[in-house]
Amino acid sequence: MNTAELRQKDVAGLQAEVRALQKAHFGLRMQKGTQQLNNTASLRQARRSVARAKTILAEKQTAK
Repeated sequence: MNTAELRQKDVAGLQAEVRALQKAHFGLRMQKGTQQLNNTASLRQARRSVARAKTILAEKQTAK
Protein backbone atom coordinates (compact mmCIF):
# COMPACT_ATOMS: atom_id res chain seq x y z
CA MET A 1 0.00 0.00 0.00
CA ASN A 2 1.46 3.35 -0.96
CA THR A 3 1.49 6.53 1.10
CA ALA A 4 -1.39 8.17 -0.76
CA GLU A 5 -3.68 5.27 0.15
CA LEU A 6 -2.50 5.29 3.76
CA ARG A 7 -3.06 9.03 4.12
CA GLN A 8 -6.71 8.62 3.07
CA LYS A 9 -7.42 6.31 6.01
CA ASP A 10 -8.54 7.49 9.42
CA VAL A 11 -6.69 6.69 12.66
CA ALA A 12 -8.65 3.50 13.36
CA GLY A 13 -8.06 2.28 9.83
CA LEU A 14 -4.35 2.98 10.11
CA GLN A 15 -4.13 1.12 13.40
CA ALA A 16 -5.78 -1.90 11.80
CA GLU A 17 -3.41 -1.63 8.83
CA VAL A 18 -0.37 -1.52 11.14
CA ARG A 19 -1.57 -4.64 12.94
CA ALA A 20 -2.13 -6.46 9.64
CA LEU A 21 1.29 -5.46 8.32
CA GLN A 22 2.99 -6.54 11.54
CA LYS A 23 1.22 -9.90 11.37
CA ALA A 24 2.36 -10.35 7.76
CA HIS A 25 5.93 -9.42 8.73
CA PHE A 26 5.85 -11.95 11.56
CA GLY A 27 4.71 -14.64 9.14
CA LEU A 28 7.58 -13.83 6.82
CA ARG A 29 10.06 -14.00 9.70
CA MET A 30 8.75 -17.44 10.66
CA GLN A 31 9.07 -18.61 7.07
CA LYS A 32 12.66 -17.40 7.02
CA GLY A 33 13.38 -19.19 10.27
CA THR A 34 12.09 -22.48 8.90
CA GLN A 35 13.93 -22.06 5.57
CA GLN A 36 10.67 -21.72 3.61
CA LEU A 37 11.11 -18.14 2.43
CA ASN A 38 12.37 -17.87 -1.13
CA ASN A 39 12.22 -14.10 -1.59
CA THR A 40 14.11 -12.53 1.31
CA ALA A 41 13.56 -9.06 -0.14
CA SER A 42 9.93 -9.33 0.99
CA LEU A 43 11.14 -9.01 4.59
CA ARG A 44 12.61 -5.59 3.86
CA GLN A 45 9.47 -4.50 2.01
CA ALA A 46 7.24 -5.63 4.87
CA ARG A 47 9.40 -3.90 7.48
CA ARG A 48 9.36 -0.65 5.55
CA SER A 49 5.60 -0.87 5.00
CA VAL A 50 5.10 -1.15 8.76
CA ALA A 51 7.36 1.86 9.33
CA ARG A 52 5.54 3.87 6.67
CA ALA A 53 2.13 3.13 8.20
CA LYS A 54 3.38 3.92 11.72
CA THR A 55 4.84 7.23 10.56
CA ILE A 56 1.59 8.34 8.95
CA LEU A 57 -0.36 7.16 12.02
CA ALA A 58 1.89 9.25 14.29
CA GLU A 59 1.44 12.28 12.03
CA LYS A 60 -2.33 11.96 12.21
CA GLN A 61 -2.35 11.47 15.97
CA THR A 62 -0.21 14.55 16.62
CA ALA A 63 -2.27 16.65 14.22
CA LYS A 64 -5.33 16.39 16.49
